[in-house]
Amino acid sequence: MKTVRSKVLGFCGGVSRAFQSALRALDEADSSQRKPKIFSLGPLIHNQAALDKLGARGLKILEESQIDSLEKGSVVIARAHGVSPLVLERIKERGASVVDATCPRVALSQRMAAEFSAKGMFVILAGDKGHAEVKAVEESAVFSSKDFRAAGPDANFTADSGARIAGFAKNEPPAKSRFILVQNAVEAQDLLVMDEMRAASVLLSQTTFSPDEFKKISRILSEKISGLKVLDTICPATDERQAALAELAKKVDALVVVGGNKSANSLRLFELAQSFCPRSYFVQSADDLPNDFGGAETVGIAAGASSPDFVIDAVERKIQAM
Repeated sequence: MKTVRSKVLGFCGGVSRAFQSALRALDEADSSQRKPKIFSLGPLIHNQAALDKLGARGLKILEESQIDSLEKGSVVIARAHGVSPLVLERIKERGASVVDATCPRVALSQRMAAEFSAKGMFVILAGDKGHAEVKAVEESAVFSSKDFRAAGPDANFTADSGARIAGFAKNEPPAKSRFILVQNAVEAQDLLVMDEMRAASVLLSQTTFSPDEFKKISRILSEKISGLKVLDTICPATDERQAALAELAKKVDALVVVGGNKSANSLRLFELAQSFCPRSYFVQSADDLPNDFGGAETVGIAAGASSPDFVIDAVERKIQAM
């Protein structure tokens, strides 16, 4: 069976950076006399095959509820999706070191959320409830609002404000959060807009959010909030993969999207594939492939930003062998 790969697929820059950071930390631990324990704070990336490979090397997953049990000298990798300043502060207080593998684009969203919140603005984020990146951005905004009240309106907030944000936040939660999560156009339409939001609100986006849905949300909220500042913080990798998939769909009879079942960008890629081609399949590994493709002669392969090359290669080999 013939296969055609999407022009853009596999690890994006941020995920590749996190994966390589973990490999370096594991290599350094292997060569160290003290053999520190290496953890990632939550799953490093949303791909089980990649996590299994790192786990076989000794990387363990640390949940936030386990931070207080960290041993001194341990190494904790802050995952690509971002970590709140308060959580990082707690890790350092345990005597552990932090390797910050946060995607630079996620880190930028966190800084913007912190700085706009510190200026007294409402931060509206288009994103998925429960997503790790959303939590990191939300906590950065919430902690900054507390830091703002403590430091005063003339405080200068920069990318280095994280420690101060965490320091104020751990003493007492902010009295009032100026963070609002909007997951889709329906929620945007239903959002109750307070008078104070009209002159001091900014709209950001989860980096892996649907570009089309963000445009709908932006249009609705701009009509409801006259002074809304709109900043499209969606990673270009999302657009690039979706555009490449649209081009690929014209050349094939069936589509296979490779990705983790918890990967937001992979699942959105699959939704798009289904809109182009009824014979579309979502797989986490070659084991998930169907026994046949309903008579298709050419199968296109796309992959989310957290899909490693070795998984994509295995999927392609199995399809070609059919």
